[in-house]
Amino acid sequence: MRTEPAQSETPEARVPLRRSLLVRLLASSLLVALCAITATAWLAVRTTTSAIRQEQGQVLSDDTDIYKTLTDYAAVHPSWDGVTRTISQLADRTNRRITLTAQDHGRRTIADSAPGTSPLPDQAFAVIDPLQVDPTLFPDAGADRIDPRALGPFRLSVEQRQDLLSAAKTLRDCMIKSGFPATVSVSLSGHPSIDTDDGTKAAVGLVNCKSTLQLALVTPGESKAIHSLNKLIKTCLAHQGLPAVVLDLTLSPKPATVDTRAARDCVNSSRREQLTAYVAPAAQLFVSEPAGSAVPGFDLSQANTIRIIGVVALVLVLTMTVTVVIGVRLVRPLRALTSAVRNPGRPQLRVPVTTGDEIGRLTAAFNDLSEHRERTEAQRKAMVSDIAHELRTPLSTIRSWLEATQDGVLTPDDDVTSVLLEETLLLQHIIDDLRDLAAAEAGTLQLHRELLDAGDLLHHVATAHGGQAQSARITLDVRTDGDTELYADPMRLRQAVGNLVSNAVRHTPPGGSVTVRSRRTGNTVLIQVSDTGSGIGPEDLPHVFDRFWRAEKSRNRHTGGSGLGLSIARRFTEAHGGSLSVTSSPGTETVFTLQLPG
Repeated sequence: MRTEPAQSETPEARVPLRRSLLVRLLASSLLVALCAITATAWLAVRTTTSAIRQEQGQVLSDDTDIYKTLTDYAAVHPSWDGVTRTISQLADRTNRRITLTAQDHGRRTIADSAPGTSPLPDQAFAVIDPLQVDPTLFPDAGADRIDPRALGPFRLSVEQRQDLLSAAKTLRDCMIKSGFPATVSVSLSGHPSIDTDDGTKAAVGLVNCKSTLQLALVTPGESKAIHSLNKLIKTCLAHQGLPAVVLDLTLSPKPATVDTRAARDCVNSSRREQLTAYVAPAAQLFVSEPAGSAVPGFDLSQANTIRIIGVVALVLVLTMTVTVVIGVRLVRPLRALTSAVRNPGRPQLRVPVTTGDEIGRLTAAFNDLSEHRERTEAQRKAMVSDIAHELRTPLSTIRSWLEATQDGVLTPDDDVTSVLLEETLLLQHIIDDLRDLAAAEAGTLQLHRELLDAGDLLHHVATAHGGQAQSARITLDVRTDGDTELYADPMRLRQAVGNLVSNAVRHTPPGGSVTVRSRRTGNTVLIQVSDTGSGIGPEDLPHVFDRFWRAEKSRNRHTGGSGLGLSIARRFTEAHGGSLSVTSSPGTETVFTLQLPG
């Protein structure tokens, strides 16, 4: 069996890439996109610079607020217990992730506003230590860098504050009645004091108020705390051979200044030693962006809106220009196609192919479709003529015999009846063939499938056509190879193979042979009908399955048949899910091959 030739490369595959309409449209889109991206990038850089600066300033302000708030918390709490609530409030207000860790080697987490969301930065933002604050952020801390709120034992209790404040207000009222305007101020430790107009501190009050009111300026707790602090300072200075320095309740030295740096260091270290038990231990502060936080944007101010409108307008103008240029080139051949489609009846309808892109290929396909339509129309006309001719011949014979009998020329005997019956059967055969062919082409042909053996079917066909072959002195041989069982309609399959065998016998000269074979190849059953007849020319091979086609152009029924047998054989084979092909060597051999699913 001859294999089908490989399909040639399609015209679409041969079109150079640079001529492809898709490439040109893509290049145009990239050009527009490049301009749009460039303009957008420029606009984004110009309009977001100030917004980013404002955002950075806000972030710095938030970070400073976090640092100061946590430092103040550490200054008034002996531990970090309970700081989680403060950290959560700060995180909600600033939209930042806040984490406190111990200063040990393992970075033990003290509190975290978003635990487990992402790893901490390698570098801590700051160290929270109320005894070593940043002088830039705490300008009122003084040279000792101790948070003013870290008072430790100097901090008064709530009851003490209330009692002293009540006494201070009474003393203030007494001084005002005596003609000395005064106000009450409260220190961070909660200790009140009286301020006169000249800004001096009234420690006890005026002399005329002493007899009626006494204001305790130093509580027992404060006295004990200042005594303990001075003792620590004295011990530190004694170790260095320096004179003693005594601090009062306001932590001011007596004498008024400390001359040496060593003395100042002793005072500061003694204060830190005393306050260590009253403040939270130093901790590392990490401030970072939370997972999934939004990127800072910018406000659509009037200036930014005008810039955006201008850039959008520019991009639109560029897009419209490119689109119009490309669109004009696209529309011109499409209009020609539209005009051609609107005039389908015009003969030799062709549209010139002016480009090699998709539009050009569409135009070429339209021209091919027009040619195919013309060929189909010509075939339709030829088919109508062939059907008329095929039906006219037996009808004319029947009419002539009947008229001769009616006119008394012929006697209505058995010979006349036999001729009329033969022509009627021929007419019926043509009509049945046309009906079966139309049903197969429309997909309405009903198949009654059953399991059958192809070898048995071929022997049955050979028996049915044995008389025809014997009369023509042709050898009809059947050969089967192995298991050729298949699932098919036996009647339709016998009709298809019978048409091939009848065609082969009709075109094989006396002394020739017709061989019918069956064999299995994988899951396919092959049935081949070969003959040693005249063969089919290469120019006729594409038409052998056309309806009413005959190799003998004279349309002699004894040599050409009705011209429907091969068309019916192919349609019946395709209805079974198979295929029918033909190969031929003129003057030597012709082989028809049916491929059917096993």
